[in-house]
Amino acid sequence: MAAIDVQAGQTYRWVDENGTVHFSDSIPAEFSKTDRHLLNAHGITVGLLPREQTSDELAEQARARALADSDRRHADDLIRRDNVLLSTYLSVNEIEALRNRRKELLDGQILVTEIYLGNLRNKLDGLQEDASRFQPYNSDPNAPPIHNWLARALSNTLNSILVYEKMLNDTRLQQGQLVAKFDKDINRFMTLKGLN
Repeated sequence: MAAIDVQAGQTYRWVDENGTVHFSDSIPAEFSKTDRHLLNAHGITVGLLPREQTSDELAEQARARALADSDRRHADDLIRRDNVLLSTYLSVNEIEALRNRRKELLDGQILVTEIYLGNLRNKLDGLQEDASRFQPYNSDPNAPPIHNWLARALSNTLNSILVYEKMLNDTRLQQGQLVAKFDKDINRFMTLKGLN
């Protein structure tokens, strides 16, 4: 320690890959990947400069930070949802009443769509019966070709049926999601109120 030159102000100590101990007032760049000790004027370690981290270590730290941030945001969201739930409803009955009203609205949409689809399918049956007298729907070589207006009506009716079937499926899916969300809210409300 007596040989350490402390005139420069700060002195560093590090060990190279061969186990040799080095002292200097600056650290060569090639030793940035090793731990370095900061010494005072008496050669006593007063600090540690940790080694430079590898790209894998930096990536793992970034992943861990992102995961911790995600967990924190999730916890904050849960607290906000709990606060909204408790400030919006006074009882389970209130939640169930709102669920039932919204479900009834979707029930009405489903019923109207089903009726309209039934009408479209009846219309399609009639159009197909009319089209059966014409080529290409009639195998009789003497049958006349289908009229353009009838072909368009068939095509438009089929397209409308597809659109309304999708709408019906989407509304049923929305209704299922709505009921599941309200059931989850009811269970959470009961937990927060100590009712279960």
